[in-house]
Amino acid sequence: MSALFPTYQRWEIEPESAKGSWLTDKNGKKYLDFTSGIGVLNLGHCHDLVKQAVQEQMEKFWHTSNMFQNSSQENTAQALADASGLQHAFFCNSGAEANEAAIKLARKATGKSKIVTFNKSFHGRTFATMAATGQEKVRVGFGPMLEAFEYVTYNDNKELAEAVDENTAAVMLEMVQGEGGIHVANQEFLNTIKEVCTNSGALIIVDEIQTGLGRTGKPFAFQHFDFQPDIVTIAKALGNGLPIGAMIGKGELAAHFGPGSHGSTFGGNPISIAAAEAVLKQILNEAFLADVTEKGQYLLNQLKKELQNEDTVKEVRGLGLMIGIELKEEAQSVLETLQEKGMLILTAGSNILRLLPPLTADIQEIDLAVEKISKVIRTTTTVTKS
Repeated sequence: MSALFPTYQRWEIEPESAKGSWLTDKNGKKYLDFTSGIGVLNLGHCHDLVKQAVQEQMEKFWHTSNMFQNSSQENTAQALADASGLQHAFFCNSGAEANEAAIKLARKATGKSKIVTFNKSFHGRTFATMAATGQEKVRVGFGPMLEAFEYVTYNDNKELAEAVDENTAAVMLEMVQGEGGIHVANQEFLNTIKEVCTNSGALIIVDEIQTGLGRTGKPFAFQHFDFQPDIVTIAKALGNGLPIGAMIGKGELAAHFGPGSHGSTFGGNPISIAAAEAVLKQILNEAFLADVTEKGQYLLNQLKKELQNEDTVKEVRGLGLMIGIELKEEAQSVLETLQEKGMLILTAGSNILRLLPPLTADIQEIDLAVEKISKVIRTTTTVTKS
């Protein structure tokens, strides 16, 4: 019996080593990894420059506390502010912690309590972020939730307008719902969010935990639209595997997050900040992001081309290198067969295959992925062709 709590449905794969887009297990089997650690390894496994930055910092010191000045934190915060169009950053350890900070700040800054979020959203598993998540299965069995969260249908202007009122502190959304099935916001919906938040005095929180830092071909996914949030949260890709998250906010919000209002023992620790600095230098580069955009469109087009005549495929959709393949049946058998064939992908819900390849994946690896996925869907799914 394992000494671990059984909180994860683990695969029968134990990694031994990994580099770039490839992972090797204990038995020496190689896998093309299009999970990126669930959207974490945007620069691929064991990126040389990130590794070098971490090693250099480990030779200096590993931890002090946030009582000390930290120029690396300052530099990283400024890079995030510049990239997002916001002004201040708070560092923590994870996406859930970043979203907790955002919820606290929104309530404190507005003096209101209600947060409007969306069905099929995912914001974390702490009590506040679990309450913010619009999926009942995440909340089952934990007793009463933190109050004043309301869920409405994503991309539904009418429901949103009816939900936001004078008691609303914030509207909180993902630009692309990741765990919810790779659903992308539309501009009309975002215009409605801007309008109702302006009229009610509510803030706009954009959760970019999975979409942030190049995943969609922009530094942040909201930058694909005419849309500027008050608060943005990121984590996953920021450390390329080192634990770090951040909440970024407008300048006027700083007055509400002064000394003693919030904190973190390990948030922004020197090792993770060293990784984040190296990550940002690579990703916040116009040529790099243009390459991601090109590869994302190529992957989407190739999948649509190969799967267009498959009756079991309902839709292929996505933004940048964040792709969902919605099937008319359960996706688990496809995922398991792909693992047998040496390819790792994810699911989102029961019937959606989710692809989150490293942003550094090359065209040959993308072509190989398309070949494997299309072949397995043709041979594994059970929907009969008409």
